[in-house]
Amino acid sequence: MHIPDGYLSPATCALFYAGMAPVWFVSARKAERALKLKQLPLLSFGAAFAFVIMMFNIPVPGGTSGHMAATTLMAIILGPWAAVIALTLALSLQAFFFGDGGITTLAANCFNMAALMSFGGYYTYRLISAGAKPLQGAEPPRGDAGRLRRVIASAIGAYVAVNIAAFAAAMELGIQPLVAADALGRPLYAPYPLSIALPAMMIPHLLIFGPVEAFGTALAVSFIHRTDSAMLHAAGGAGGSLKPLWILLAIMIILTPLGLVATGTPWGEWGKGELAGLVGYVPAGMHRLGEMWTGVMPSYGIKGLNAVFGERLGSVAGYVIAATAGSAGVILAVYLWGRIWRK
Repeated sequence: MHIPDGYLSPATCALFYAGMAPVWFVSARKAERALKLKQLPLLSFGAAFAFVIMMFNIPVPGGTSGHMAATTLMAIILGPWAAVIALTLALSLQAFFFGDGGITTLAANCFNMAALMSFGGYYTYRLISAGAKPLQGAEPPRGDAGRLRRVIASAIGAYVAVNIAAFAAAMELGIQPLVAADALGRPLYAPYPLSIALPAMMIPHLLIFGPVEAFGTALAVSFIHRTDSAMLHAAGGAGGSLKPLWILLAIMIILTPLGLVATGTPWGEWGKGELAGLVGYVPAGMHRLGEMWTGVMPSYGIKGLNAVFGERLGSVAGYVIAATAGSAGVILAVYLWGRIWRK
């Protein structure tokens, strides 16, 4: 769902930036009110966790791949407004430093994976678990949903959220042939119409990525309910130490090379050469805007490592370094955001 540069027309990109600007502003204000200053480490963990979990690519039939986003999990723990901030920071770092997702399409990606998933997943979860009104206090009030109901609610919320985001991305890509075409009638940007984009995006998400997102979110909520259930009762309501979560993040960083098993490109994220092989040409708009920025560490790798350590070991080392640098980057971004907030 990381739409690259050149897949959406400039007008479409401008529309999403205009639409997301007030969402980012309100999210920052709401997050400031919902989270106390001492809870910024939890926001840092959320942003870093989302960044790392998206590096675990999952292969699917047909030669493509995908990954979890963990947006619903972040929304449950942090609240939906703070989750928008956390995911925006993660997506921005992916785009600017690693070339994962475009700069021109960043607002569209944030709309899909930060905004739609946060609110869709969170309110589905609240509706099923304990109603839409957030709970308060460190202990669940009388009549509050138990662990099983929360786990089921989180799974359904995550499944709904990821499919809402997939549907939005498919619509954005699928309408591009109608938005702009050359004199021969060929699309200038994303070349596949809705009749292809919708099933290509929705079938894998309904059957594979949705269940994966649901299972991963449910597993995390079950673990949190057993170790620090206060996180589930109020936005940012962590009552205990975050040390186990940071240890979990470190383990995940070490294991990120498992994401290299999936070698296929996610649908709708092909490079120019790969797309030319699929449709027989490179759309003019994509030729102009595509791959305009590939990042400091393109595709989560480091130039020269393969020559020193060999292709396999170099890729593994580069992936771990990228996961570490990316996590540190989003943690630093949250810290700077907190400093601005404090002023």
